[in-house]
Amino acid sequence: MQTIANKESITLPLLQWYYIQSKPYPWRASTDPYKIWLSEVMLQQTRVQTIPTYYEKWILSLPSIASVASASLNDVLKLWEGLGYYNRAKNFYKSCQIIINQYNGIIPINSKEFQKLPGVGPYIAAAVMSIAFKINIPAIDVNAIRVVSRLFMIKTKQNVSSSKIKEILYNLIDKNNPGDFNQAIMDLGREVCTALAPKCPACPISRACLSHVNSCVDKYPIKVKKSIQPKYRVAVGLIWKDKKLLIAKRPSYKLLGDLWEFPGGKIKEKESPEECLVREANEELDIIIKIDSFIKTISHSYSHFSIIMDAFHCTFVSGVSKNIQCKDHKWILPSEIKNFPFPSASHKLFDATNRYPKA
Repeated sequence: MQTIANKESITLPLLQWYYIQSKPYPWRASTDPYKIWLSEVMLQQTRVQTIPTYYEKWILSLPSIASVASASLNDVLKLWEGLGYYNRAKNFYKSCQIIINQYNGIIPINSKEFQKLPGVGPYIAAAVMSIAFKINIPAIDVNAIRVVSRLFMIKTKQNVSSSKIKEILYNLIDKNNPGDFNQAIMDLGREVCTALAPKCPACPISRACLSHVNSCVDKYPIKVKKSIQPKYRVAVGLIWKDKKLLIAKRPSYKLLGDLWEFPGGKIKEKESPEECLVREANEELDIIIKIDSFIKTISHSYSHFSIIMDAFHCTFVSGVSKNIQCKDHKWILPSEIKNFPFPSASHKLFDATNRYPKA
């Protein structure tokens, strides 16, 4: 059995459902394109429940494009700390500076022009253009791909938008409320038409869904096998000198670039964590250190890799610290650590910074 899906059976009931169940996220109370843009950047590859606290803290500190453009990268990354995928924040920062310098501080009201900015792809451009400016562009993310592929039984991979899906969404989008339509599709995919265990009885457009009518929802979209994440063994040190700690800034081009960290690195084959740490301190900063005591082992998973990290208290012995394999370094008091953005794994060592090792 098949059904004919159209605006009457999809767009209207979908919007009615959205207006009833739409959650009052703080960015939805605003028509400011800057705030909408910020929320969409934060929502990329991050669970929506995580975002409100970060969003509200950011808006209090940086309420406008101009305030972002005039801030330091360190301050921007500190506000982003814990959200992951830090290139999102760095691209947003660069884009705000470009808007101030090249667009008189105004976001371009043109999708193609907007997409010239760092980090602004078709999805973010469509979301901002439709929500802030009511321009009829469908915002196509994995949720939209999943919903449409199931509605029309389209064989496409779950992370790939086909020309057919684009055509369907252009036909279905509500011309008077394109932003609401895009957000409704996002909400439906995130909360009802989920990748695993979709809640078809709760779906407002299940009667128009071909895969539901034909009992093959699980066949759409085509699942993509996830690659195995690499796991690394690393050693890091809380290196002390005159009750100050040494921290190093990661190179911009590396993963977690421009964040600060405790010096250390990957453990080589047949190398002990202690040997690794002594070697890394010398290679990275041109200093000699002494291992004092073991602190703890930390396991942590990032988006693309995981680590098992052995941490040690260490003492600076000799040398003049230099930026050899790091972008910058500083000797700081433990109380100053809150001023610097660190990767999440490093936060698990912050409690140890209050325990200066006895000589």
